[in-house]
Amino acid sequence: MAKKKKINKPTGGRSGNLAKDLLEFIGERPAKGQSLKNILKWSVKQAEGAGIFDAMEDLLYAQQIEEYQQDKFRLLQKDSGGSSVIGVVDITRSGNAYVLIDGRLNDVFVAARNTNRAFNGDTVRVRLRAGKKGKPEGEIVEVIKRARDTFIGHLRMNDGFAFVETDKAFNNYDFFIAPEEVRRSKAQDGERVIVRLKDWPPAMKSPIGQIVSRLQPAGDHESDMQAIMVETGIQYVFPKEVDQEAEKISNDIPEEEIRLRRDMRSTWTITIDPHDAKDFDDAISLKQLDNGRWEVGVHIADVSHYVTPGTAIDKEAYSRATSVYLVDRVIPMLPEKLSNNICSLVPHQDRLVFSAIFEMDEEGKVHKEWFGKSVIHSDRRFTYEEAQEVIEDRLDEYKAEIHTLNKIALALRNERFRKGAVAFETQEVKFILDENKKPVGLYVKERKAAHMLIEDLMLLANRKVAEFMSKIQPPVPFVFRVHDFPDMDRLEEFSMMARRFGYKVRFDQPNQVSARMNELMKEIQGKPEQNVLETMAIRCMAKAVYTTNNIGHYGLAFPHYTHFTSPIRRYPDLMVHRSLFHQLHNMPRWASKEELEEKCRHSSAMERKAMEAERESVKYKQVEFLMGHVGEEFDGVISGIQHYGIFVELVQNKCEGLVRTDSVRDELIYDEAKRELRSMTGGRTFRMGETVRIKVQKADLDARQLDFVLA
Repeated sequence: MAKKKKINKPTGGRSGNLAKDLLEFIGERPAKGQSLKNILKWSVKQAEGAGIFDAMEDLLYAQQIEEYQQDKFRLLQKDSGGSSVIGVVDITRSGNAYVLIDGRLNDVFVAARNTNRAFNGDTVRVRLRAGKKGKPEGEIVEVIKRARDTFIGHLRMNDGFAFVETDKAFNNYDFFIAPEEVRRSKAQDGERVIVRLKDWPPAMKSPIGQIVSRLQPAGDHESDMQAIMVETGIQYVFPKEVDQEAEKISNDIPEEEIRLRRDMRSTWTITIDPHDAKDFDDAISLKQLDNGRWEVGVHIADVSHYVTPGTAIDKEAYSRATSVYLVDRVIPMLPEKLSNNICSLVPHQDRLVFSAIFEMDEEGKVHKEWFGKSVIHSDRRFTYEEAQEVIEDRLDEYKAEIHTLNKIALALRNERFRKGAVAFETQEVKFILDENKKPVGLYVKERKAAHMLIEDLMLLANRKVAEFMSKIQPPVPFVFRVHDFPDMDRLEEFSMMARRFGYKVRFDQPNQVSARMNELMKEIQGKPEQNVLETMAIRCMAKAVYTTNNIGHYGLAFPHYTHFTSPIRRYPDLMVHRSLFHQLHNMPRWASKEELEEKCRHSSAMERKAMEAERESVKYKQVEFLMGHVGEEFDGVISGIQHYGIFVELVQNKCEGLVRTDSVRDELIYDEAKRELRSMTGGRTFRMGETVRIKVQKADLDARQLDFVLA
């Protein structure tokens, strides 16, 4: 089901009851039912589009309809055993799971006993039933699609046969390894291996596995990074046919291709990127016009010129959907010849781009816009640090141009926040690695004006492209980046947590949520609890996703938004380029709405995998860093409390570890409602946000876990 903003359900329609009318409409085709596309068209004709998703949810939980295929709904079959929906399963370390359903902020809880052979990340069908306190619960009745078939674990021998015990954070089952497979693989007891799902007969409690590779013990850098990629389902080797196809692409730009484009090579153009970047996919140009206004160009690598639908490169790029940024490496979406060479907007070289060019004043107002393909010649490559020094008044030949761009960007930023954008500034941990990739230091990356300058201009281009495509009549299928309204219950829970840190914030008025959140984010800047509260705030927000059904972007306060600016590293941007080009040249659609929606769904799923891999690599390096500090004491902030322990984030380096309750010299009672642990003897009470002094007790690289004790 596609994401849709939650709104109070109106009454109306033919009977005055939208859910009843919808049920009748779906019942017109009892066997096949109706597709989501047809339901949305019907709702528009009934002038009831606002509440349609709420009505569908009501019918699902009333056991009157079911989602029997992706985005297809029919009357509930009498022998089906209950209403069901399709979603992606997220399994916790306890074995319990949540099924994430597009279109609802409330995930479906599934007890461990009802996960029915689903692995973490699988697409599943879940049968719904009423749960505790009205919360949705369910039972997985079918695995529709496996997220992956390879896992990391340790071989445990047992009288000839063996099991591979897997990390419960990524898989809730261990694999049975037959005696002949043990002999073939030559793996030894306790050895770390990669295991592939071979079979799972109905009579067996555990899946049958095949050992495909043996890994070095935890602590070997390359093996550990490979383990993270396997665990999160990241492809890290390009198929041979992809590399061969890339090698055939010429580095030269034919003159006839240049003649078909707008020639921007004489216009002042620069790139601003991280110091270690190689894939420069955006450039900025600036020129003052005779009327006193500015021509600001946002130029994006023209990947669509080199990567066409149906090619081996395109199929692999779609499969990956995104580049993945681990602590020590980039796993690119495109082969290196494209990502770091032909498509990269390096200085002093002609490059093909897709441009969004705006006539603007210094107050950030856009007076004219132009979209199309062009050719540029970058004058200089700036790092963020170099550009920041210029903004802070260092002498430079391009000081005037950068100051003008910064002034325009600041005006755009102020207007965005005036309209209700949410100002999240998450803290990103960066590592200093030695020649052996060992962390010798870490720091929190600081976002400054140079970063925001580029961000604001990219947001402008993304927004304007989406607005342009949204005006087309009749509407054409297009890829939007959407962000739903936050769940009010989660916001209320967050406000309670914030109060425990000493901050008074209320979210009782939906139209004031962003303003209240921004006030809080400003208040916590530079405080020890900043990272904890920012992380908690983001968790209570909906996740941004790709879809063809536009509901706007709540976090940015944009009614229309897309991703246009990074096709080297994001497949949805490549889709946007194709759709925009076809529209500008009155060409037939390159993909149907249904095809685009499926690609959006896949891209959103791969984005989640990439984020998981990136988080795991950071966690790994944090553990590795603190291995050299076992026995040392640090100040920390309580970032989470469970019945089994207290999570503490260290102030100095943002590493998070667990103080287990059994390590505390007191009997503790867990109060779930207040999220606190209280001493039975009337001593200390541990609450979220409190500062504590801890000692690093253990750093387990294999499990990627840190154990602390109170100092």
